[in-house]
Amino acid sequence: MKPSVSQILITFVLLPLVITANAQSAEQKGLEIAQAVKQRDIGWGDSQSELTMTLRNKKGQEIVREMRSKSLEVENDGDKGLTIFDTPLDVKGTAFLSFSHVSEPDDQWLYLPALKRVKRIASRNKSGPFLGSEFAFEDLSSFEVEKNTYKYLRDETLKGMDCYVVEMRPTDKYSGYSYMNVWIDKEHLRVHKIDFYDRREDLLKTLTISDYQLYLDKYWRAGKQFMVNHKTGKSTDIDIKNLEFNVGLTEADFNESRLNRAR
Repeated sequence: MKPSVSQILITFVLLPLVITANAQSAEQKGLEIAQAVKQRDIGWGDSQSELTMTLRNKKGQEIVREMRSKSLEVENDGDKGLTIFDTPLDVKGTAFLSFSHVSEPDDQWLYLPALKRVKRIASRNKSGPFLGSEFAFEDLSSFEVEKNTYKYLRDETLKGMDCYVVEMRPTDKYSGYSYMNVWIDKEHLRVHKIDFYDRREDLLKTLTISDYQLYLDKYWRAGKQFMVNHKTGKSTDIDIKNLEFNVGLTEADFNESRLNRAR
């Protein structure tokens, strides 16, 4: 699941979850959990926040980037997102625009100021790393139920929380993942951990999501995301601060033709 990542990703409200009883198949139960997770993230409108991304190699050496993020909820489709890099100088002015979709490939663009051009991210390239981080471009899309198949695996306690563990298999043939195992707490339906398995079904990465806060008395948002690549030893931290909702963003703030002038 992206949070979106992305944001990617990964935020929910306080509504009851009804999971029917034992005769239900693992696939149906997994789907119902995913639908309940999505239902808890409807109606938030728009938001903006400040992000700190820390890239760390296996020796512990770090590169720190400061960014700003804007998001817009779109009725009957996936969310729109814009990320603008402010520091350091080698990425300053870089802008990433993402239009998530429910039933078709996402649209994504990257403005690179050094080249003074906007680059469209092709569907077959969305499994690649996002600006050298351990997040892939596909991790930065909003969560849409239709983009995966589901299977309930088990109940498990994670950090003292009773969780569902659900397997998600992407339907996109260009995904870099064969499947993901996702830990979702039963009380609030928040995602706390995702194991990503590569196309050979080997464990590739783990995303840990923490520091949740409740906004507008309804929507849970994580303050920290930590992605570690088990094959390279590299990791990426994302810290989120100054998150605000209902700031007046519109479709005009998410325009591919104006990406080189994004502020």
